[in-house]
Amino acid sequence: MQMEYGKVEEVEIARRKGNEGLVESAQLARVAALTADDKKAKDVRILDIRSISSVADYFVICTGTSTTHVRAIVDNIEEQLSGLGLSLHHMEGYQNGRWILLDFNDIVVHVMQPAEREFYNLERLWGDAPELKFSQAV
Repeated sequence: MQMEYGKVEEVEIARRKGNEGLVESAQLARVAALTADDKKAKDVRILDIRSISSVADYFVICTGTSTTHVRAIVDNIEEQLSGLGLSLHHMEGYQNGRWILLDFNDIVVHVMQPAEREFYNLERLWGDAPELKFSQAV
């Protein structure tokens, strides 16, 4: 995976040194977003929901073009974050493949097909949450 902003390496180094507490959820959200982007996900967004919800710190939202594409994006994100020592708390929707949710506690990843993304419009629903650009997520 091409690491345009170079933060996966910082996360890996901190985890190897036993400094997991120093790895911020913003960095991990960016890793998830970059990982989705690496699998050609469309319209990847990071929403900072810390000030409006206790559900998580960040939502990463993106679109896949088909069931296979959505699953490939999810598999890649799960592999990358698990490889960094993050535990997947819960996953929903994998069998259907139209909207898959990955709950990593501080980060919740939503990977949807276009119809679901348009219909549920999470960006509007969480409209008070500031959107972070990949380069701003740290």
